[in-house]
Amino acid sequence: MTDLPHSPEQPVPAAKASRWKTFIRSDIVWSYRRSPVTITASIVALLLVFMAIFAPWIAPYNPFNPATLNLMDGFTPPNSNSMGGRYFVLGTDSQGRDVLSTIMHGSRVSLFVGAMATLFAMVMGVGLGLVAGYVGGIWDAVIMRVCDVQLSFPAILIALLIFGVARGIIPPNQQEGAAIWVLIIAIGLANWAQFARTVRGATMVERQKDYVAAARILGVNPFIILLRHVLPNVVGPVLVIGTIGLALAIIEEATLSYLGVGVPPTQPSLGTLIRIGQQFLFSGEWWILLFPAITLVLLALSVNLLGDWLRDALNPKLR
Repeated sequence: MTDLPHSPEQPVPAAKASRWKTFIRSDIVWSYRRSPVTITASIVALLLVFMAIFAPWIAPYNPFNPATLNLMDGFTPPNSNSMGGRYFVLGTDSQGRDVLSTIMHGSRVSLFVGAMATLFAMVMGVGLGLVAGYVGGIWDAVIMRVCDVQLSFPAILIALLIFGVARGIIPPNQQEGAAIWVLIIAIGLANWAQFARTVRGATMVERQKDYVAAARILGVNPFIILLRHVLPNVVGPVLVIGTIGLALAIIEEATLSYLGVGVPPTQPSLGTLIRIGQQFLFSGEWWILLFPAITLVLLALSVNLLGDWLRDALNPKLR
């Protein structure tokens, strides 16, 4: 009696279960479960990201709708009712805006700018690093000398310079609408060099290996070699730098907004809220500054801690 052929769909659930078990037993999951600091940092980061993404729906008030503001609610202390009879957990600012709602909307802007700037810097840096490490020659020399020059200046000064030049080129009637994208490009151009130098070094190691030589002998297009073979083997350090770079980008955006050259007042970020709160700090309204500052610190610290854990988890020498 012959055996019936097995259906090709039958091994799939077992294969998925096997992959899931392999993932659960991996070194990364083990190191994550063994680190209470990392677990706490991830919970804080996820909570802040959730509040920022869903701010328009879960915020108690819309702080940027003039129709909902009441000047009688201004300077209401935390955990108290205003003169208008409304309750505010974290108090209000000078215009009667709920501080908790402004923090949630401000975190939304800060996270968007930081994430997009980091992504822009990552794509630019990885691309130039691959070219410099694989092609070499004059391309390597030019790209690395540009990196050396850029790394000799503080990133915030480069971002200020790029932001100022872009504001001078864009017509005045379009500056407010393009301010966020100008800020993203400025921060991204100020931080791509770290990605390029790291990827260049890893690419120079990978291009000497046998699988790259075999692909060359077979006549594979160099772009395909970089994209399919070299890039997957250098992505580990890129993820680590990207995680830490996200925290730095958020801080740089807050610094630029605090200096008054960041996002427009109609779309304030955490840096703008801190700048506004600083004006009332010495008059007794401390909560306008304190709570946005604490949110910025928690956001940057949690992302930094996750980046440190990811760096250690992906380092085979520490396993």
